[in-house]
Amino acid sequence: LTDQSYCHRLQHDMYFLTSNSRLNEQVVDKIILQLNRVYPQILSNAEAEKFRNPKASLHTRLSDLIKHLQKKGDRHCQEFYRALQINAEELYNDLPSRKILSKLICPVFFLACFSVAAGFALFWYCCNSDTKVVGRARRILGFSPIIIGRHVRNICMLYLEDISRN
Repeated sequence: LTDQSYCHRLQHDMYFLTSNSRLNEQVVDKIILQLNRVYPQILSNAEAEKFRNPKASLHTRLSDLIKHLQKKGDRHCQEFYRALQINAEELYNDLPSRKILSKLICPVFFLACFSVAAGFALFWYCCNSDTKVVGRARRILGFSPIIIGRHVRNICMLYLEDISRN
């Protein structure tokens, strides 16, 4: 879901937003007015009046607004999310697409931190003046393109070559 467009995310979140009266009249009106006044290219005056029509049910107006924004493109959907975050931050944080993103980001962050720590530990281990250690480390680093990035491996290999020359 991280590489999906805002339109796809909005499609995924549509049921959540329109169900169980999660958004009230005032919040929907604020979102529509923000999209109209702050970003008039997103929602024209006529479109804003249409989506603020009190004769239609809130569910219908909100569903129509979301479908309308999806037809207009990704930037329009992104601005809807921005308006939702400003006017209903708690609801914005509870969106299904946000929860999926947070579930994906936490493990990636952990792996990145762990990789950096493991890299520093390996680097510190290689700094030992014992030449047997340097030789073993060079062999490990030479055959580990999958474990660590190519650029990091090349830097470590150059450093090990400098150590072995001295």
